Amino acid sequence: MRIAYAYPWDIAGDPAAPDRLAALGVDAVALAASYHSTRAATPFHPAHRILDVPHSAFYLSIRPAAWGRLTPAAPSWTAPDAYLVAQDALRRAGLRVHAWTVLTHNAHLGGAHPDLVVRNAFGDPYPYALCPAFEDVVDYCSRLVHEVLTAGEPDGLILEGCGPMGFSHQGVHEKTSGADYDADLLSLCFCTACAPGYPEGTQARIRTAIDTPITPERPASPSPEPPVSPIDAALGPLADEVRAARVSLSASLRTRLIATAHEVAPNIPITLHANPDPWATGPFAALPTGEPEADVLVGNCWGDPAKDAARLSHLRDLCTPGQRVGAYVLALPPRPTDATALAELLTTYAKAGASEIHLYHAGLAGPERLAAMTAALRQTNQ
Repeated sequence: MRIAYAYPWDIAGDPAAPDRLAALGVDAVALAASYHSTRAATPFHPAHRILDVPHSAFYLSIRPAAWGRLTPAAPSWTAPDAYLVAQDALRRAGLRVHAWTVLTHNAHLGGAHPDLVVRNAFGDPYPYALCPAFEDVVDYCSRLVHEVLTAGEPDGLILEGCGPMGFSHQGVHEKTSGADYDADLLSLCFCTACAPGYPEGTQARIRTAIDTPITPERPASPSPEPPVSPIDAALGPLADEVRAARVSLSASLRTRLIATAHEVAPNIPITLHANPDPWATGPFAALPTGEPEADVLVGNCWGDPAKDAARLSHLRDLCTPGQRVGAYVLALPPRPTDATALAELLTTYAKAGASEIHLYHAGLAGPERLAAMTAALRQTNQ
C-alpha cells in the first residue's frame, strides 16, 4: 500500500486536490483528524499559499458530551468539519482515507493543564507534551480515538504520539543547540505521575549527567560491543528499571487505545508510528517488543538511509505473521527534488522490509516536488 499524508485544509476549498492526489499513484491518504500547531505551505490552494495554524485542533465536530476534563479545540482557519469535507472528496476520487491522529502532542491542552505535561529532571515543563502517566491524558486519548472512529468513520486509523513526547520534537523555534544538551536525558519525564515510579536516585543521576557530561573515549580499535547510550550510562544500575517503566507507559496507552478502536470499529486497520528503541520519545513511540494487535508498524525514514533501513529491519523482526512494516519517507527538503533519488530510497526501504510507503507530505509539496514524487512511485511500481 502507498499512502500520501495530507491536511484537511489541503483538500477542503480546493476542488482539484482529490484528483491531484489520486494522480500520485497512491492507494490512500493519511488525513489529519487531530494535529498540532504549524505554519503550512499550501502551494496549490486557490485561496492561500501559507496557512498559520496557531494551536492544536480537532478537525471533526466537537460534541461537548463526548469529552472529559480535556476537550480539544476547534479550528478557526478551516471548516470545523474539514476532515469530513476532505474525506468525502477524496473518496469520490477513488481514494481510501486513514485518520492520522496525533495524540499526546498538544500545546493547547498542555498550556491549559500544566499539571498534565512532561517535566524533565529539573522540573521544566514541556507544554506541548501531555504525559500519558496521567489518567486524564489516557482518557483524553481514548476519547479522541473513539470520536475519530465514530464521527469520522475512516478506512484506517494511524496513531502518532502514542506515548510520552520528549525534548526534541516540539513547536517553538529551537534555540538550544549551543548548550549541547543530550536530548534523551532531557526527555525522561519526572512529572508527579512518572517520578514516583522510578527507583530512588534516578532524578539526581539525570541532573548530574546533564550538568557534567562526560565524553567517552574512543577505543584504539573497533570494539565488538555496541556503544552504551548516554541515558544508560547516566542511569547505570538503575537503567533496566527506568527503561521498563518508560516502555510500560507507552504500552499501556497503546493497549487502551487499540481496545477502544476495536470496540468502536472491530475491523479497522490500525497503524502505529513506532520506534524499536526503548528510550524513544516523540511521535514514534517506543515499541521494543512489538505490538501484535496492530496491523502496520511504521518507522521514521527522515534521516540517514542506512540507519533508517536498519530501524525498519528491526521493526520487521518484531512483526507477528500478517503484520506489515511501513516506511515514513520524507519527500520534502532537505531531500532533493529528484525522482530517481527518491525511487532509490523507496527501493532501499522495501529491501529492508517495508511493504508500505507513507509519503510525507503531498499537501506541502510544490509542483516540481509533487511531480518527482509521482515519478518515483511509478518507477518503483514497475
